[in-house]
Amino acid sequence: MPDSATPTSTRLEAFSDGVIAIIVTIMVLELKVPHDDTPAGLLHLWPVFLSYALSFFLVAIYWVNHHQLFTRVEAVNHTILWANNLLLFCISLIPFATAYVGENHLSAFPTALYCAVMFICGLAFMLLAKVIVAAAPGDSDMRALDRAATRKNIVALAVYAAGVALAFVHPALSLICVFFVAIMYFSPTRWIEA
Repeated sequence: MPDSATPTSTRLEAFSDGVIAIIVTIMVLELKVPHDDTPAGLLHLWPVFLSYALSFFLVAIYWVNHHQLFTRVEAVNHTILWANNLLLFCISLIPFATAYVGENHLSAFPTALYCAVMFICGLAFMLLAKVIVAAAPGDSDMRALDRAATRKNIVALAVYAAGVALAFVHPALSLICVFFVAIMYFSPTRWIEA
């Protein structure tokens, strides 16, 4: 357990929770009520709602995995703080990418950008995990979990990269790639001892 002079992760987690809550709020504010009061008017918004639902699911998965990751962290250092800020910055781009892909009805470039944002979020999360593991060199259990998580992360990054390219073939294939990664991470890597 850290002594009173060693900073714990409590403030970092509280700040991260607040930023993630704001990100979700910004995303939901992009859902505009249609002026057409018929079912057809509501149906016209399906790309916006689809991108919102997928993005909400992804942000929720980041929040759960972030929480799970920090269950093992007893103390934070400068590098962990900045790696966490990088992750939050990347996640904060999700509302823009979500609105862009929804407003442009899943066209190629906005969908490719959406996948690219997901790629950098995945990369930032992997970096944060690596920094946390490096800060605990004596924790062999954490190193073993990190090896398993790294394999999963590399697969996810490859799928996101494929999603960027597939957006120019058919944007729906890109969203399938993003959804596939979301399902992979729905159950977080167990960063705590059973």
